[in-house]
Amino acid sequence: MQDDVATLRRFNLAWSQRTGVLEHSFLGLGRPLAASRLLLEVGSSPDGASVLDLRTRLGLDSGYLSRLLRRLEREGLVLTEPDPADQRRRVASLTEDGRRELREIDRRSDALASSLLMPLTESQRARLAEALRTAELLVRAATLEIGEHPHDDPRVLAAVGRYVDEVADRFSDLDGGFNSPGALVDPGGRYLLALSDGVVVGVGGIRPTPMPDGSVAAEVKRMWVDPSWRGSGLGRRLLEALEQLAASDGHPAVVLDTNRVLGEALSLYTRTGYVEVPRYNDNPHADAWFRKALSPAAG
Repeated sequence: MQDDVATLRRFNLAWSQRTGVLEHSFLGLGRPLAASRLLLEVGSSPDGASVLDLRTRLGLDSGYLSRLLRRLEREGLVLTEPDPADQRRRVASLTEDGRRELREIDRRSDALASSLLMPLTESQRARLAEALRTAELLVRAATLEIGEHPHDDPRVLAAVGRYVDEVADRFSDLDGGFNSPGALVDPGGRYLLALSDGVVVGVGGIRPTPMPDGSVAAEVKRMWVDPSWRGSGLGRRLLEALEQLAASDGHPAVVLDTNRVLGEALSLYTRTGYVEVPRYNDNPHADAWFRKALSPAAG
């Protein structure tokens, strides 16, 4: 672990020195990186971004964010006004000058990136690009938030809807296809969302389920990870968080069903200690059932 920490710190030092992060005038535009980064974030929302969303996405405290917004307003780059749909909220949007400045930031950023890549061979550039894609995904994975949300939260419903659509697509070549039984979510279930910069990248739920022997287990349902996050370890983290939630509810075990066409899911379950068991429900789309005993200490 200590070697990994040292490697990350060396990378941070080298990258920050060579990309202008340390300069008072980032990219020579007369403002520090934080203000330019905020301008980019406001510009990523064509219809304006709520101040609350900006604070969530950038991880800034409200006081610092307000000071940055006031600076950009004084420069005539951003306009902050009440949200027409909710007067209690404020929305930030770019002015025409702000849009021009954003184009200049993009131009100078591209030029800086090109100057860093120019001395490298084509093979070296490809290696660096692949390494940075992996690094970005894993840094995001290390800093995402997993928390419980109500079953009727619109974000839970939307993520579960994406899960259903994806499974239906995977089942399209099977006899009968896939029709989601019942409602999207169980009102008696508990649901976790994985959020990265305020964006939902994973969902999963548990619900109490009676077993053939008369006991009650927590059944894992509707677990989904955004395709762009596959390979980041998020599936395992989400499953572990659901297990902890089940243990905190006093369940002695978690169970789940799946179909063997979902090979990635099967691999995850077998790697994390799930044991295949006989059928325990009447789900017509399942052909494999699993159980994992929980330790009381896991809660």
